[in-house]
Amino acid sequence: MQLRRGPFLTWAMVALTLTTGMVEAVSFLALGPVFTAVQTGTMLFLSFALAGVAGLSIAPCLASLAGFTVGALLSARFESLSQVRGRRWLREALIAEGLVLGVAAAVAWGAERHGESLTGRHYMVAGLVALAMGIRNVSTLRAGVRGLPTTVTTRAFTALIGGSPLAADSRIAPGAGNQVRRAASVAAMFTGGLLGAWLLHDGRLSAAAVLLGTAVLVVAIALSFTLVPRERTSEAG
Repeated sequence: MQLRRGPFLTWAMVALTLTTGMVEAVSFLALGPVFTAVQTGTMLFLSFALAGVAGLSIAPCLASLAGFTVGALLSARFESLSQVRGRRWLREALIAEGLVLGVAAAVAWGAERHGESLTGRHYMVAGLVALAMGIRNVSTLRAGVRGLPTTVTTRAFTALIGGSPLAADSRIAPGAGNQVRRAASVAAMFTGGLLGAWLLHDGRLSAAAVLLGTAVLVVAIALSFTLVPRERTSEAG
């Protein structure tokens, strides 16, 4: 069985991209600085921290990398088994991701930074959030929606520029629909980051509350797949 790759799946990926921006706002502003979905940033932060750059710490980077690795491994195993059994693996993976984010929110409750040094609880939260993002990266990669990996926007931004009339790159798929999808991906990441930072700024909401809200959004997106019909194909999906 496969999920129908139509407008619903595309816009679900855009919504998930928005949640990534919110998660990374929490990760960078309250748990690090560190990233939990964009591991390129975490790798760079780790290398800078190892070089002795002030303001960066090795521990949250290692927690993020470890959590992401575990999440990706578990997700790949689980989704492969679900695919063989013909179950709706994407919905189940998103529910699992939301539950892990909920646990991260519970652990983060009361562990606000407020300019103080990071503690073991911050590292634990970073690891849990990264675990959820490891699940996310595998599940959205398997969904195969071109240009919408939900955790990075560099390629979507590049394709948006290359597919514009000014560039007219012949190797980038043309069309207004493709450009709208690319623009939506970039805008969703920006909006999610802006929203997350605004909610955290001046203590409007705690990091735990933002994580909990993100978890609810992810689970809501997962449950909405129940309303989407599946199409039978020759391969299990």
